[in-house]
Amino acid sequence: MQLALAQLSNHLQKGLRSLYALHGDEALLVQEAADAIRAQARAQGYGERTVHTVAGAHFDWSAVLAAGASLSLFADKQIVEVRIPSGKPGKEGSAALQQIATSAVGDEATLTLVLLPRLDKATRSGAWFGALEGSGVSIQVDSVERPALPQWIAQRLGLQGQRVATGEDGQRALQFFANRVEGNLLAAHQEISKLSLLYPAGELSFEQIEAAVLNVARYDVFKLSEAVLGGQRARVQRMLDGLKAEGEAEVLVHYAISEDIRALKRVKDAIADGRPMPVALREQRIWGLRERLFERVIPSIGDVTLSNLLHAAQQVDGIVKGLKSPGWPVEPWQALHRLAQGLCGACAAART
Repeated sequence: MQLALAQLSNHLQKGLRSLYALHGDEALLVQEAADAIRAQARAQGYGERTVHTVAGAHFDWSAVLAAGASLSLFADKQIVEVRIPSGKPGKEGSAALQQIATSAVGDEATLTLVLLPRLDKATRSGAWFGALEGSGVSIQVDSVERPALPQWIAQRLGLQGQRVATGEDGQRALQFFANRVEGNLLAAHQEISKLSLLYPAGELSFEQIEAAVLNVARYDVFKLSEAVLGGQRARVQRMLDGLKAEGEAEVLVHYAISEDIRALKRVKDAIADGRPMPVALREQRIWGLRERLFERVIPSIGDVTLSNLLHAAQQVDGIVKGLKSPGWPVEPWQALHRLAQGLCGACAAART
């Protein structure tokens, strides 16, 4: 059974299942979902908990199987928690998880909680995950994407009795907050909690938020493409500055930007050859938010613009490797800024 994270609270009120698999990379949201399941389990008499972290190829799965098959003298219900940080249980683990899933059906004495990182489609289609999902409940814990972050912050503030002003001033405060914590949801949670300690319940002013919220943003180089393809110039500037400050490799940043340019060219050429856009995007393994951004940009971005961007990407490739190129900055990050803003501007123009 698949369950959306937003449905978990209502689901738990109706009763517990004996097996849950949580998978996602957002540590805060995974932890909160697991805490909600544990709290409901404790309320229903699950008094004992054992935790097993799968580390290395020689992990002893027999200990996990034994834990699920036995109870101590001090509790008649237990939680068995299995953490698989790599998301790859291996051959022995795959067999063990399938056995755990089979044993969980109708088991009212043991609640098994499996914690996993974000899984790709191939892994979710595997036998062991299919067994967990078939016998229990799987919950995919997605990250809060940047466009949804201000609303997420507002919702969290509301839970502690605080809010921003209505209208433009309030939205400006939420956008400022989001810029300060982008890519770092755990820190965002901490900053929100700090506001409840500093100020009473009620409305928060922009000045109060500006004074209290630290700049704890963390940037993922592969999220950069979303900002570039979305034509978000200020955000692109901020992300590049942040990546530089965090010591990200110039070569990796260049790869992310240039790969978007190459992907745009490949998709556009495929469409020119007669392929429907959805087929061309699928062939290039473009999906999710990037797929929607490509769909907006592709129809309007010109072949000449793409050719110029490809040439620029080739020049910047040399710059980040220590070469010089006439008409371009010598410093790699300045060249990357120029390349990114060039693609960003082309995407913004194509969307208007």
